[in-house]
Amino acid sequence: MTPRAKSARSDVSDPSDPSAGWEAIAAEFLAARSDIGAGVARQWAGTLRPGGEVVDIGCGSGAPIALALVAQGLTVFGIDASPTLLSAFRRRFPGAPAACEAAQDSTFFGRQFDGAVAVGLMFLLAPEDQRKLIAGVGQALRPGGRFLFSAPRTPCEWQDLQTGRGSVSLGEAAYQRLLAAAGMRLSGSYVDEGGNDYFDASNCGR
Repeated sequence: MTPRAKSARSDVSDPSDPSAGWEAIAAEFLAARSDIGAGVARQWAGTLRPGGEVVDIGCGSGAPIALALVAQGLTVFGIDASPTLLSAFRRRFPGAPAACEAAQDSTFFGRQFDGAVAVGLMFLLAPEDQRKLIAGVGQALRPGGRFLFSAPRTPCEWQDLQTGRGSVSLGEAAYQRLLAAAGMRLSGSYVDEGGNDYFDASNCGR
């Protein structure tokens, strides 16, 4: 999914919505395609083995992130809690495995991957659900596997302009601690053309 714009400070919204606000605006999102983030995805894909398997967490319709990964020769699995957006993903990638489930509760298809991406999702989750997701990704990555996710580097709260949900970034220091607890370490970072920050972590093989 495309990273979201930020505005005024707000509380994190309804945690009972498994789609983190996306099902309510799915039609609007599908009509307003953006390629922001695709360049970062292509660059990150070059750190994985050729033909590697990647799970796109919060995959939405598959544009632009999954499209960029597939174009780089990777095999993509999709997870999204919005039935409407996941249906669009399945139409775009009819052979790709896809699961309609909340990211923080995902079983990750009961397998491991060479990489995982969560673009435009992490900060829409409540802090405890962000911790659960990071821990789950740590279990779902093969040794040396990589995890790319977007979130502001500094701790902050704001209202997401597309979903209307309160959003929260735990900040780089907190994410480093959570990654370490999940057997990962921060390997690098990116900034896309929209000024959105990305963290790139690798599985230490624990």
